Amino acid sequence: MMTPTTPINRPLGDGLVLRSLRDSDDAERVATFNGQIFGPKVAEMSRSLMHHHPATRPEHWLYVEDESRAQIVSSLALIPWQWRYEDVTLKSGEMAIVATDEAYRNRGLIRALAVRHQELLCVGEFDLSHIQGIPYFYRQFGYEYAMPLEPGWHLELRQLPDAPADSAASYHFRPATCDDLPLLMRLYEEAGQSLHIRTVRPAGAWQYLFEHSEGTETQGEFWLLLDAQEQVAGYWRVAHFGFGTGLIVSETSRLSGPAAEALLHWLKAAALERNKPYIRFNLPLTNDLLRVAQGWGAHDSGTYAWQMQLVDVPRLLSRLAPVFERRIAASSLAGLTQRVVISLYRTAYELDIACGRVTAVNALNRCDQADLHLPPLLLAPLLLGYRSRAELNSMYPDVRVRGQSQVLVDVLFPRLESFIYSIY
Repeated sequence: MMTPTTPINRPLGDGLVLRSLRDSDDAERVATFNGQIFGPKVAEMSRSLMHHHPATRPEHWLYVEDESRAQIVSSLALIPWQWRYEDVTLKSGEMAIVATDEAYRNRGLIRALAVRHQELLCVGEFDLSHIQGIPYFYRQFGYEYAMPLEPGWHLELRQLPDAPADSAASYHFRPATCDDLPLLMRLYEEAGQSLHIRTVRPAGAWQYLFEHSEGTETQGEFWLLLDAQEQVAGYWRVAHFGFGTGLIVSETSRLSGPAAEALLHWLKAAALERNKPYIRFNLPLTNDLLRVAQGWGAHDSGTYAWQMQLVDVPRLLSRLAPVFERRIAASSLAGLTQRVVISLYRTAYELDIACGRVTAVNALNRCDQADLHLPPLLLAPLLLGYRSRAELNSMYPDVRVRGQSQVLVDVLFPRLESFIYSIY
């Protein structure tokens, strides 16, 4: 939101200056530039986020200007999120809407913007940073694929039979409104219990989705499913835009088997009405609707991934200490006392564990006698449960674990079920 701020003004040479938003005129210039690169829906999304989203601030919107032409030539935004890792709340700063004018590419402008983005992450004490991003490019800034993004489960309409003649008497459907927000928030929290890592979506973000996402790249519609007694049996969201040509289901509550079947029939009818050739489920594997759709033959066409950066590893490990302690207590290592060292080859981190409690986390220069060795970027997929130690070891020979430490490493870093629903 456009609150007072002290803008940055950083000369880059050759008449180029890195800035943050100074006023509403700057906001409109950045939105217009983003639209020139990505299209009008991203322009409108930029405007809406800058002016209406409760999490964003003017200093989070960065751009490079060619002063000789008074023209914006590159831009990047930091969008703050909150994630819940089991019972620990973490701050993640998305690197979003990254764009450079074609005539100014290969001049290090994104690198300069990324440096400022990193400064904001550190000053704001963010734990993580995430980006959708093009393949490979963002590894140079410390990002690695480490969270599922945009699953592509497809159900062809021919695979799903028509609704039974009496189904209309059992369930009916209506669009959700702002008046339904308390109910939607409760159902959302209940659905998130099946995930180890998930998005915290506060009331302000819910209100943004209902009131300020129309006309943007992330526009969608929320619906309620009601049973024969007019009791809400669940909700779902249809995204208006996304990958593929199908009808995209981007979110649902928990659903009973009969409710999920009724919703599938509604989705088939909606897909036919909207001239969509199939239904696409952008949902986690734990989702009730997806599991029922799999029974009807939904097939996996592939999943992309969020690229993740761990902003401050010692601080993050310290914040996750309650999670590690709970995992140790539930294992054969209950009551463990040990110094655990994770080596990233050039740096290392030490967890001091006494009687099953993490008493300290320390950064080390390096350590050749570590319990676990792995390349720096691979700590993110391990810590976030995207890959297990065994999976990483099978893919990368330089992932090594000391024999007697293997059980402990696997206890501390298990595979996790995670999914990040949008806050905008």
